[in-house]
Amino acid sequence: MADARTDSPAVPSSDPVPTRETDVSGFSYEQARDELVRVVSELEQGSSTLERSLALWERGEALAARCEEWLIGARARLDAARSGGSAAGGSSAG
Repeated sequence: MADARTDSPAVPSSDPVPTRETDVSGFSYEQARDELVRVVSELEQGSSTLERSLALWERGEALAARCEEWLIGARARLDAARSGGSAAGGSSAG
């Protein structure tokens, strides 16, 4: 059992990085964006261990996907508002 622990070095427990997409499923766009900025900043510093860097990368991917979900939803709402608004706006403009 000790062999399993030697295969992966310990990530400092004081700053864990959750890596599952479900961890970000309830995030607002702003929450996901702000954390993504923090993750990218830490990765760019290059001072993390390989394991932590991989965990950060996975977290960043999940956060980016969450942001994209919000942006797709916002675009759909804007498109719906425009198509509904142009039908009403076209009939009243004369």
